[in-house]
Amino acid sequence: MNFQLKFQVNEKLYLKDPEKSEIGKSIVKNAIELIFEMGFEHFTFKKLAGKISSTEATVYRYFSSKYKLLTYILNWYWSYLEFMSELKTSEIKKPLEKLEKILEIITHHNNSCDEVDDYDIRKLHSIVISESSKSYLVKEVDEISKEMIFNPLESLCKCISKIIAQSKPDFPYSLSMASTLLETAHDQHFFSEHLPNLTDNHQNAEHTNYVLGYLKHITFNLIK
Repeated sequence: MNFQLKFQVNEKLYLKDPEKSEIGKSIVKNAIELIFEMGFEHFTFKKLAGKISSTEATVYRYFSSKYKLLTYILNWYWSYLEFMSELKTSEIKKPLEKLEKILEIITHHNNSCDEVDDYDIRKLHSIVISESSKSYLVKEVDEISKEMIFNPLESLCKCISKIIAQSKPDFPYSLSMASTLLETAHDQHFFSEHLPNLTDNHQNAEHTNYVLGYLKHITFNLIK
């Protein structure tokens, strides 16, 4: 059964909370659709305004730039992924089994966390794979970080690192491993889909299956 969620996204990312109006929700939902269709480079507020049959001025009343809109979308996703991780591991007793479930969630294996009505999670996951690094691989990242913009991503990594630490208490790099797993899940999916010669997916396996298999291999050869 699908359900709706609301997360508190850093207020510095928006001028007016999009969750508090139908037009605001439409802006976010249709931004996801357009970025998925055309990529972040070609996405503009003018195109978004046309899609929602409104004006650029309306969009600008909610977000001051497309960078902040993208980061808003990503922050919602990181909060969502942490919520799903906690929900789907809450009844699992063995840490290694929890860790395996986490790998399924971050790769979206078998649509393991596509269960909300808010946004199209499949398209949002595709955006995260191809666009998420553009949120922090910017010259101003240190200043942006001071505003706690990346707290949802950091919180998700801490959630994963706790499970790694439970699985192997003497492992000294649980947080680095957590962030590595998350980034690798995105990078390897992108490479498998678009630059397969950078991967070992020679059998043209389904991308999420390939990435999950790879993550399991590197994880459980270190954490066991």
